[in-house]
Amino acid sequence: MLAGSRQSAEDVVHEAYLKLAARPQRFLAHPEPYAYAFTAVLSVARDAYRKDRRQVLVDGMEGVEEAGAGGAAGAVPGASGGWDGGVERRQAEIEAVRLLGRLSHRQAGIVILVDLDGYTIDQAAKIMKVHRGTAARHRARALDRLRAYLVESEHGQAGR
Repeated sequence: MLAGSRQSAEDVVHEAYLKLAARPQRFLAHPEPYAYAFTAVLSVARDAYRKDRRQVLVDGMEGVEEAGAGGAAGAVPGASGGWDGGVERRQAEIEAVRLLGRLSHRQAGIVILVDLDGYTIDQAAKIMKVHRGTAARHRARALDRLRAYLVESEHGQAGR
């Protein structure tokens, strides 16, 4: 009920198990292990909900929309784009890797953890073994650098 669907619920339970298995001594030593486990499940469900809310829907993108709307075989009428066997997704992954390559390793790591994988800044900082402020600073600088690059490349294309 908290997760919204059976698949999401299974994912939440699995993530909660991984969270509890990381520190079994805490779970076993707790005076109310059921309450501790339920709190872990609730925390994971809340994190998943927040992650889903951060996803931003975008209108049609240049290039992608044109490629899919050309009446490709198997395209769904009225849909922007069509089934392409995963080509668009693969192109997006390649573009993401290309953009991340413009960042330092730490900046790219924080962006991947927070913006792509949905970890919080605190969780990402713990994974990267840096202070929370350092992680936030790396992420802010990375996003500024990516924005500047995208604006610069957009202006460069407009001049052609």
